[in-house]
Amino acid sequence: MQEFIYYNKDGIEFPLPETIFVTQSLSDIPQNEYIVSNTIGTHAELVADEIDFYIKNSQDSLANKIKNVEKLYEVNAIRFDNAKDITFNQEVSNGVLLVCDDEQKKQVLKSMVPDEFNLFHVNEDIIKDINGHIGNLTVIVDDDGEDIELRVDQIIWFDEKELGLKQSGCFDPLKSSIDDVLATIRQNITNYEYRKFTTYDKTICQYHERREEICSKCEEVCPTVAIVKDDSKKHLEFSQIDCHGCGGCVSVCPSGAIDYAPTSRNSIFEMAELYEDTHPLIVPQKMNIANLDIEIKENVLPFAIDGEKFLDESTLLTIAQISGSQLIFYTDFISKGSGDAIRIVNDIYQSKYGKDAIIVAMNEEELKLALEKVAFIENSHFNFNQDGLKKREVFSHRLQRIVSDDDLGEVKTGEHVHYGLVKVNEDKCTLCLVCVGACNVDALQADASDNTLRLNPSLCTSCGYCEVSCPEADCLTIERDVIKLTPSWFKENVLAQDELFACVECGKEFATTKSIEKIATMMGPIFASDPVKERSLYCCADCKPKIMMQNYFDQKKEGMANAR
Repeated sequence: MQEFIYYNKDGIEFPLPETIFVTQSLSDIPQNEYIVSNTIGTHAELVADEIDFYIKNSQDSLANKIKNVEKLYEVNAIRFDNAKDITFNQEVSNGVLLVCDDEQKKQVLKSMVPDEFNLFHVNEDIIKDINGHIGNLTVIVDDDGEDIELRVDQIIWFDEKELGLKQSGCFDPLKSSIDDVLATIRQNITNYEYRKFTTYDKTICQYHERREEICSKCEEVCPTVAIVKDDSKKHLEFSQIDCHGCGGCVSVCPSGAIDYAPTSRNSIFEMAELYEDTHPLIVPQKMNIANLDIEIKENVLPFAIDGEKFLDESTLLTIAQISGSQLIFYTDFISKGSGDAIRIVNDIYQSKYGKDAIIVAMNEEELKLALEKVAFIENSHFNFNQDGLKKREVFSHRLQRIVSDDDLGEVKTGEHVHYGLVKVNEDKCTLCLVCVGACNVDALQADASDNTLRLNPSLCTSCGYCEVSCPEADCLTIERDVIKLTPSWFKENVLAQDELFACVECGKEFATTKSIEKIATMMGPIFASDPVKERSLYCCADCKPKIMMQNYFDQKKEGMANAR
């Protein structure tokens, strides 16, 4: 059974490997299902537009074209195999709310089949709130001072306002046409499918169940209500039906708790391994490349992705290092997270190689210039098995390779992507290790072998939860938004160290010396009149009650009336 199919009614000018079934007729297809095709209409799970784009425009030799076309099929097969974007269905009935003036209403009615929808009409000035999602929308309207709930399945809203943009099921004819919107409404009633675009690991989320809110970037950048916060529980709630799949939440997630289901971090890594010694041209799905008539020079190979906003510093550096080349990112929009990530990676490459790692092209003219400029970067190739590693761990390991034994200075991170350096006043630190418990990315560690508090700065997200959790005053601070390009950035640095204190009764070590000294300083004056109580400050949990009880019995034995 073949997994790949190539269809072109005009045929193809060179042979393709046997792994690909080639046909000039849609009626001459021996199988009902394929994994990857170059075009729609061939019963394939995944359509890869970039294959024909590459065949039409590449200046590669014939031998390399044959090899690279097969490679593009394999890349998409990896994407398909690793995808976690499960498809769901939502029942949508014919209840439609029309939000417009009377003249616009007449235009819609004129374009409709009579009574095809259960239609309601309101002016937008009485809409107070909208909740739910397509197939189950509740619209609150003001009816002469009284709130009325309208339950509808979809909304047609001329010049749609922010209330309509937040959830699925609202369509604006001014962005397309009345006929287009009505066609969409009808199609949704027939069959409405949506995909799962994000996966979530709450164990490394920096919002989940934390006492203080120190991160909610994903919710801030989400253009809909696909991610909302439950502040009472400090839980994130995901509504996949309202998700546009842009991936903006992925690129700003500091720890990698949110990943992109259609093309995960691990999927990017596996796909990138087929781009060694090529110039990757990253093309989001929304960019129409089919009609581009543009010459792409030798070794440029399209790298198709779904959303345009999910690439972060880790995925971008992965593609750049494995290819050993500059990347071209062809997109008409750069998200907040991807924008910061591109600048950070470029600053790092400038420090090391004197060149940008990522060339952004936002239109056809810029793409032409980028294709002329793109080049391999000498000694930049690097790869390792990053399967199973977290986002920060991958970036740390790859960045360490660039820095090596050099001192390349530092780069500043940005508003949406944070790195930082935890600093501890060792005189104030009692090694209580609350900060270690607060860190869920393992940047802060305790080492029992030498009683030290350690930091691996390259893993720190600069979230600040250790800072707000530290019980000591003026003890722990963070130098924010910086990456030090020095070898020590990747090593565990000792922030504080102490000796263990031995119980004055049994000799068992039971706490750090500084913690005992701190308690003794606080409680010593209070117990100054009672030598046994004062001594108990230096006793372990086992010996403390023993000496207190013994003191009580000794006092009773001596006839003291107020023994205690």
